[in-house]
Amino acid sequence: MPVAVRVLLLAAFQVVGTYGASRAQDHSFPPWAVVLLVAGPLSLPALRRAPWVSLAVSLGAAVTWFALGYPGGPVPTAFVAAVLASTWHGHRRQAWVAVGAGVVALWAAWVLGTHALGAALGGTAWLVVLVTVAEVARVRREAAREARRTRASEERLAIARELHDVLAHSVSLISVHAGVALHLLDSDPAAARTSLETIRDASRDTLTELRSTVGTLRSEAPVRPTPGLAALPALVAGVEGAGLSVTTSVSGPERPLPVAVDLAAYRIVQEALTNVTRHAGATRAVVAVAYGDQDVTVAVTDDGRGGAAVPGNGLTGMQERASALGGTLTAGPLARGFEVRGVLPT
Repeated sequence: MPVAVRVLLLAAFQVVGTYGASRAQDHSFPPWAVVLLVAGPLSLPALRRAPWVSLAVSLGAAVTWFALGYPGGPVPTAFVAAVLASTWHGHRRQAWVAVGAGVVALWAAWVLGTHALGAALGGTAWLVVLVTVAEVARVRREAAREARRTRASEERLAIARELHDVLAHSVSLISVHAGVALHLLDSDPAAARTSLETIRDASRDTLTELRSTVGTLRSEAPVRPTPGLAALPALVAGVEGAGLSVTTSVSGPERPLPVAVDLAAYRIVQEALTNVTRHAGATRAVVAVAYGDQDVTVAVTDDGRGGAAVPGNGLTGMQERASALGGTLTAGPLARGFEVRGVLPT
């Protein structure tokens, strides 16, 4: 509803409501006093840029009305709207000062004898309720806004993890196969061709996963199913083509996993194998999947150089995935080689 329409409706409400109240109280007011009834509503459009103006005009019109002894009615409605809107838009100090001025006006009227003690007490209580309601509304609005910011941050972090895992694995695989193809191009063209075909397939799969992730950003349906442990054979085949021998073992009764758990398990294995091909200098790796009663464990071990785990985007991403699901991830050297182990509750 346009601001002008709201202002006119509020002004009409104050005029008609006060006129009805005056008839019920058998107490009239002069025609010129209508100016006091419409002054408050007409000042409300200035709230955002000049809250002091709206608060002062709406309060001053109400105080003047009652100081002149005119009949009661919905005269303070514009002031109520000004206090609520000012607090809602962050002008808390101005709203509190205006309410304090209203309390002072009430008690000044009692001291001057124009209003009874009960009226001063009732008006003060009413203003306290008003400012309390305004503050509660403001706090709830800020809490909702913070919740939205938190959800947005979590979604951005999840998407960043997805992009890192997809790109890090695929680019590493492409780099290794490109090196193999260059090395064998003259001596073994058939093997070089196989590496080039692997690069082609990895590039196509990477583009498909990127489109799926971008589709999620656009609130579209993913263009491909979310990867999970069922896709491990294809993942292992791509790594083996880069010269790493990978053995896969599965223990425990296999069963469908929640989508988030299935994706996290797959990404942990993917990132661990990516690190093996890039940094470990290993020739063999073992991928072990163990289905427990209430969890699933994935472990990747290799026979490479080992050494201490160096925190990076990959390791941090794996730990964040596990923690987000209430699981754990450990990474560290063995007597020979290195192990990454993730335990995810199902």
